[in-house]
Amino acid sequence: MTADPPLVLDIDGTLTRPEGWGLDPRVFDPVRNWEAPVVIATGKAFPYPVALCHFVGIPELVVAENGGVVYTGDDVYFTADREAARAVTEEYRAAGYALGWGEEDTVNRWRETEIAVNVDQPVGPLKEIAARHGLEVIDTGYAYHVKDVDPNKGDGVETIADHVDIDLEAAVAVGDSINDVSTFEIVGRSFAVANADEAAKSAADDVLEGIHADGTLSVLERVRGSSVP
Repeated sequence: MTADPPLVLDIDGTLTRPEGWGLDPRVFDPVRNWEAPVVIATGKAFPYPVALCHFVGIPELVVAENGGVVYTGDDVYFTADREAARAVTEEYRAAGYALGWGEEDTVNRWRETEIAVNVDQPVGPLKEIAARHGLEVIDTGYAYHVKDVDPNKGDGVETIADHVDIDLEAAVAVGDSINDVSTFEIVGRSFAVANADEAAKSAADDVLEGIHADGTLSVLERVRGSSVP
């Protein structure tokens, strides 16, 4: 039997329920039983994808914070410095705006390299302030990520591939947002779920009919047991 291809999976918008909030438990068994490496590549703070891997029961191969943090299972790599993002936060708040997550702000509490702002907050002044600090703002549909311009998910996936010997030409990636474009560019086959933004749809090899986990599950069924996606 032909081996399963390596997978690169986003979380929000890709492994979530069709209504768009919360992980869809239907993805757990197929991912846990996948016979090739599975890389979780997300904009979420570092602990979240690590915990997902832990609870699903797969090796912790993680790209977090849009490439700002990479975990190969043995070593953690930080590719950006959060200080500039913190400075943007202070200036944004001083201008009368909030990050939009409440006082405890669990969205940013454990971030190492970037800051995420709720999409309900004004993005215009955020972009202006970020630019003054040499940073960019990425709209993933779930948050505005204030980040260094250099790190991205694709670079992080390549770092993991080098360490655990993943053949990226044989790999399959599934995502939904502009921050998945760099991942789509380095794998053999890429899929955008139907709820993806236009940047992801344009970059993907295929745009799926299903949204969120429905689309991802259709890909897993389609490519399972195939080394050539």
